Amino acid sequence: MESYLALFEPDVNDGGYVVTFPDFGYGVTQGETDREAMEMAQDLLMLTIADYIREGKRLPAPTRRRGMRRRPVSLPALQSAKVDLYTAFLDSGLKKAEFARRIGIPKTHIERLFSLRHHSRLNQIEVALAALGKRLHIETRDAA
Repeated sequence: MESYLALFEPDVNDGGYVVTFPDFGYGVTQGETDREAMEMAQDLLMLTIADYIREGKRLPAPTRRRGMRRRPVSLPALQSAKVDLYTAFLDSGLKKAEFARRIGIPKTHIERLFSLRHHSRLNQIEVALAALGKRLHIETRDAA
């Protein structure tokens, strides 16, 4: 999953930062420090994407606006893999029942594969992606 740009605006009244994700059009959080604001932004991103998944909606494409107040926010690796799985599932046009049959799990367990709060095993995500003609690729990079 690509990262989304969050808008970090200084809160002149209370200090700290107010954070929004313009690509989604709703949701706001704040943090007293730069680090806390980034942690809150990551949590807001996860909750917002979870709303989209729960409603069966496509995620907006991340835009690449420039500006000093915009910072990329990513999800942890497992949640990113789940978002990629959800997107691949939507692109496939399959129904949940057919998808469950292809990967050999009950239909009721499909929601767990897409849930960002459920701790699915990585091999389950790999099997599900393979059923959609996709492959999970993990890459390690130097920290910025």
